[in-house]
Amino acid sequence: MPHESAAGRIVGPDGRSKAFRPLAEAARRVAVETALAAYARGDFFAAHEILEPAWLGSPDPAERDLYQGLIKLAAAFVHAARGNPSGALKNLGGARLRLLAARDAYGEAGPGAAEAARIDLAALLAAVEATLETWRAGAPPGPWSAPAIPRLPR
Repeated sequence: MPHESAAGRIVGPDGRSKAFRPLAEAARRVAVETALAAYARGDFFAAHEILEPAWLGSPDPAERDLYQGLIKLAAAFVHAARGNPSGALKNLGGARLRLLAARDAYGEAGPGAAEAARIDLAALLAAVEATLETWRAGAPPGPWSAPAIPRLPR
């Protein structure tokens, strides 16, 4: 699970670090909504890029896990569009791990940032896992189709 070091850096599960750049909660929410809209229209690269400041700007490790999971989900389909199935699978697996970490971190406290962003985290995890199963069973049929990010009602 990523954590913040004493030097104000976010250290990811792979041991790499990035600078922690605080971003106000309202700005993170706008970034998430904008990124989810980009993802929904199939602009996975934009979704990835738009979410990165929110990920690096959150002080909450569980919120960062959620955003990093969404970033990796979008990155999977950037790789798929570029004809890189191994990169797509690696990122989709990473998305699953980060989304699971977010779900597990929220625990009894509820879904936290996922609920604030109106993301149905359980349904998203099920869709990611189903997509992974399909991909691992062989080449995906036709174009690589991204799972929708299920939203909770307002």
